[in-house]
Order: sequence, then C-alpha cells, then structure tokens
Amino acid sequence: MERLGLVGLANSGKSSLFNALTGGHVSVAPHPFSTVETSVGVAPLPDDRLQALARLSHSAKVVPAGVEFVDIAGLVSGSAAGEGMGNRFLGGIREVDALVLVLRAFHDDAVTGPDDPLDSLETLELELVLADAASLETQAEKRRKQARLRKDPALAAEADAIDEAMAVLQSGVPLFRSELDTEVRERLANSFLLTNKPVLAVVNAGEDQLESFDELTAPVAAHLGTSGEVIAVCVQLEAEAAQLDQAERAELLAGLGLGEGVVPKVAHAAFHLLGLRTFFTTGEKETRAWIFRAGALAPECAGVIHSDLQRGFIRAEVIHWDELVELGGWQRAKAAGRLRVEGKDYPVEDGDVLEIRFNV
Repeated sequence: MERLGLVGLANSGKSSLFNALTGGHVSVAPHPFSTVETSVGVAPLPDDRLQALARLSHSAKVVPAGVEFVDIAGLVSGSAAGEGMGNRFLGGIREVDALVLVLRAFHDDAVTGPDDPLDSLETLELELVLADAASLETQAEKRRKQARLRKDPALAAEADAIDEAMAVLQSGVPLFRSELDTEVRERLANSFLLTNKPVLAVVNAGEDQLESFDELTAPVAAHLGTSGEVIAVCVQLEAEAAQLDQAERAELLAGLGLGEGVVPKVAHAAFHLLGLRTFFTTGEKETRAWIFRAGALAPECAGVIHSDLQRGFIRAEVIHWDELVELGGWQRAKAAGRLRVEGKDYPVEDGDVLEIRFNV
C-alpha cells in the first residue's frame, strides 16, 4: 500500500487533516508539538464504480482500495539541524512514497504559527534541502571508492547522480522542483532523499476563505510549477464532518459547497501524483478494488491480489467495469462473447474487472 506523509509546520493542521482522511483521533491543540509521535491510518477511497459492481454481483462484502497516510511530527525552522522534533521528523519522511505538504492559510489569534502558505512552503523546502545536502555530503566519495574497488559502473553512475543532486541542493532548490531527468532520479533511490519524492501541497483554508480557494492556491501553484499538485481544503470543517455518519456528512459538505469532501479530493490528487490506477474483482462473496501502477502487466496485477496468482499466472479474463454493468453480469458478458482472454503481456487498464486463471 502506498504511504503518503503529511508534513507541515507546527499548527498547520496536518493532524486535523489526518483525522479527516482516516477517521483517526490524533490529539490536536493550538500549540507546537501537540503531535510528537508518528501516527498511521488508512483512508478508504470512495469509488462509484466499486459500488455499481457490488450491486450487480449482490456482493456480501465490499472492500474499497485504500491509501496509507502518515502523520509526521511537526517541523520548525532549524529541524534539519535538530531543532524541534528534528531527527524524528526527518526519519518519518524517509519512509513514505510521497509528501503531502500541509500549508496553513487561515488566521487565528489563538493559534500560533505562520499563516502564509507560500512562506510555509519555502520554510519546508529549505529544511528538506538542508537535510538532503547533509545526507549527501559523504555519499558521493563513498560511492566512487566502492566503484573503483569493485569496478562497478552502476556505482560510478550513482556517484555522478549524487554530484548532480548536490549541485541542485546547494542552489537551494529541492529535487522535486529541479530539472533532473528520470534516470538520474532513479539512480538516487538508494540515497533515500527527502526531496526526491512526489509532492502534493494542501492549502488549509479557514471557514471564512471558502470562496477564495483559487486565490490561496495560485502563489503555491506558481512556485511549484509542474513539479507538484496543489489543492485547497478547509481542514477544520472536514475534520468535523468526518465525525458524522455518511448521510449527515454528505448533507453538511453539500450545504457548504464542498462537494464529496477531502478524501476523494486528496485521494484523486495522490493517484495522479503517484501514477496509480484501480482494477476490480467481483462476485457474490466480495467486490474489491485493487491499486496498481500505471503500465503494470496482468501478472503483476495478479500479484497485487496474491503472490501465488502471479507465480502461477496462466491468463486473465478481462472486461471494463462499465461494459460489465451494461451487460448485466459476468455470465451474460461471457454468453455475449464480450470477455477478453489476455495473457502475460497485457497492460491492465484503469477500471478493468479481472478474473485470474492460475496454477501453482
């Protein structure tokens, strides 16, 4: 399961966002470091396609896909040098697949901390850049020594990539906002860098800023350019709505003009950011959504379900979800000759419904 780390300055609202996304109950207070431990929770992803398939199959159980969110202890200026939660904060970031930068835009005299999203973003970037630069200081020479001793061109290429990354970091630019090509970024994977990760910026607006989302996100979007996604949410309202039952929550969000709410908004942005897609399995016992990387072949997707299915993969019967619903079920689709039989080289598409044939 993909892990997204919620990163922000003290009192940015990241713990409240975590609660809204996962239904968690992390402590929230208007002072720095009310969150000092890393919390992990899963946000189930709403999906109308899943519900349609479950109704079609009269499934006893419906299992949505999920994304894991990690609420990381708050950062302060100087975290890279050990200030505040320092090392605990940075260690938590190294373990996630993407960063969700929570940037406060609301003003409240009772809550300490900055309320300019762009200033907060620049502070976060600086701390991450400093941490990455410190991490790389000794790695390049170490890689070169290893490359010479082992006569390993791959290690020499890693050392070259580290040199390129250091040049970017020393200019004060995080790697996610640099022009490093994909090959260089892949060679940096073993360095576990904080800024060599995809980025989603969430601007946390106040209740009095619901009509100003575009205005609040514009400076952040201009700063990030094409290097990251940017969305605005009112975390406080979303956290309150998360405590209600589904019907009341939908009514509250609709009344405020917030649509489906924060979970679909953040989830869809995260999917786009990480290149994720969804396929389905369906039947009377269960209809389930599964997450896979765009471009994955049928055996890889079978392995998402269970390693035995990938190891013994023979073929997959495939149909797109809307076509299956239109035809009225698996047996009718089969009778109509609409099920496709695909082999090991089939790239699964978003929205495919699969039935895997295997033998181990």
